[in-house]
Amino acid sequence: MGSWLVYALGSAVMAALVSIFGKIGLKGVDSNTATTIRAVIMMLFLLGVLLFQGKISQIGDVLANKKAMLFIVLSGVAGALSWMFYFIAIQKGDVSKVAPIDKLSVVLAVAFALLFLGEKLSLWGGVGIGLIAIGVLITAFAP
Repeated sequence: MGSWLVYALGSAVMAALVSIFGKIGLKGVDSNTATTIRAVIMMLFLLGVLLFQGKISQIGDVLANKKAMLFIVLSGVAGALSWMFYFIAIQKGDVSKVAPIDKLSVVLAVAFALLFLGEKLSLWGGVGIGLIAIGVLITAFAP
């Protein structure tokens, strides 16, 4: 098993916990305020990771790379909007309905990777992405 898979599975588990912890934490509070506090906590945590790894000095290198910064900023804005919308959605709806719709991001990410990055998808990969899309729709809209 490649290290990428271990990290991808870790990402999936942590993302699932975000949904559960977020739903519980959003009871009776403003979702945008909660999202902002979450972002500050994430920033502080990740600064701690950089300090622990001895990589804090690399911040300047990234800031100096204009192309990298443009896309990091765009990614940050997209991520912030994603979490803003997600927290509003789980506050107003059931996680069991919202989370599958959110996972349409998998289908969209693959489509964007094909379109903008020139990545390739095998026949079986296409079948899998199609099944994900169908599964999302069935899960989210089943009675």
